[in-house]
Amino acid sequence: MVTKTKLHPRNQHREGYDFVRLVADSPELEAFTISNPVGQTTIDFQDALAVRMLNRALLKTHYDIKFWDIPADYLCPPIPGRVDYIHYLADLLACDNNQEIPRGRSIKALDIGTGASLVYPLAGQSEYGWHFTGVDIDPVAIKSAQQICQLNKLDITLRQQNIRENTFRGVIEPQDYYHITLCNPPFHASMEQANKGTQRKWKNLGKGHSKKLNFGGQNAELWCPGGEVKFIASMIEQSKEFADQCLWFSSLVSKKDNLQPIYKILRKAKVADFKVVEMAQGQKTSRFVAWTYINKRQRSLFASGATPVAGGR
Repeated sequence: MVTKTKLHPRNQHREGYDFVRLVADSPELEAFTISNPVGQTTIDFQDALAVRMLNRALLKTHYDIKFWDIPADYLCPPIPGRVDYIHYLADLLACDNNQEIPRGRSIKALDIGTGASLVYPLAGQSEYGWHFTGVDIDPVAIKSAQQICQLNKLDITLRQQNIRENTFRGVIEPQDYYHITLCNPPFHASMEQANKGTQRKWKNLGKGHSKKLNFGGQNAELWCPGGEVKFIASMIEQSKEFADQCLWFSSLVSKKDNLQPIYKILRKAKVADFKVVEMAQGQKTSRFVAWTYINKRQRSLFASGATPVAGGR
């Protein structure tokens, strides 16, 4: 196992993949294992089926998910990086809770664009016991997520967003309160840009030209008009309508250059506070931005599991 010291300290994948343990729990994975040049067991990450099988094994061994699958050509997320986002969100909530991570079903999380894989709710519920609501605009993704919930007997709320331009509108109901919202937004501005990104990734993998990625991805998962900045700008604008119903809103930001325009949008929205949290997975650096409209004193009450007080700004 190769130590991945840059992952979050609580990340179960910090020291790499324990293939002996994974294969013992999921024998079907063994057929996809290979040896790298230094004799370590791994898989061919250019093989979409091998990546999917690895994810299935990781979710079973580390998060007690007995059944997991996604439709063909849907985004197959790298588990360690996705789990890092959850752990750093837990740290964010701890900042408002006397440095203690709030746990249990009283802590509500809203996953915007939960996808067919349902990976954030699966990891967050397993690690911290939070109750998740997953939202997606794609009915196929929702159906896949429902199947994962049903076959694993999981209590995760799923809602379909029916209007592409909306993120929070239509899915946050008047009686809802959330401690955290999370999102992995589509970061390309067009299908052409997404295809160029695909070609770059295949070239980096030494695979030549292809229209497919080893991790897959549908249109709604990969691009939207205006790209990442416009998507997050819309989230911030809509978040004002639900300012008293969410403790922290958050979104991944794939490109560091996008932070400056996002800062301007947040200041214009007159948020009470915002933070950028950097994460590192191997050689890759990622980050998320989080913002809140609730003042510090009220956040401390909210973070512990209490219902927020209207007008807490």
